[in-house]
Amino acid sequence: MGLLKKLFTNCACPKGRMGRAMLKFMNLCHAPLTNWGLKLVNIQDGWTMLDIGCGGGATLQRLLRKSKGAAVYGIDISEESVAKAKKVNAGVLNKQVFVCQGSAEKLPYEDGKFDLVTAVETVYFWPNLPGCLQEVRRVLKQGGKFAIMVEVVDGDSMWTNVVEGMTAYSPDELKSMLDDAGFIQTEIYRMKPSNATIIGVKA
Repeated sequence: MGLLKKLFTNCACPKGRMGRAMLKFMNLCHAPLTNWGLKLVNIQDGWTMLDIGCGGGATLQRLLRKSKGAAVYGIDISEESVAKAKKVNAGVLNKQVFVCQGSAEKLPYEDGKFDLVTAVETVYFWPNLPGCLQEVRRVLKQGGKFAIMVEVVDGDSMWTNVVEGMTAYSPDELKSMLDDAGFIQTEIYRMKPSNATIIGVKA
């Protein structure tokens, strides 16, 4: 269990050899959730999009494929993740895909920059989640969308015991926090067994 805990704690901030293994795992295993969640957004050509907690960079690829002429940004707190995301997107790096290291607490982007912000399996690790949601709202354009995609929706989940620093929120809790942060038209979508996508719009 000690080794398992060590491996999965790398979900929050992948480091070293175990972190690199976790990034490969995440790129593969998050695909069904991400593909389903992105279908709900109705992405348009030419959008400017941001993936917070971009991990191994697979979501950046998916966003780019869904929007002709898009500009896609990725940010992650982990140096290992940033390196992997840059490698995975090397062909379009600094042309259509832009990746940097940083935190959801203080996003290094100007107000009203993005049409869409995504967060796949990452809000569990955001410190001061209400403050982070205000940052997301700040960098969205008016009418821009924020899509949160999660697989763990139970606060008593075994994952919160295995992964250090993880807080699980129910879809209803996330919707309520988005509403409190000033998002409108907030909707919860569910896919069995426990996947959820919560989408809010900046007024």
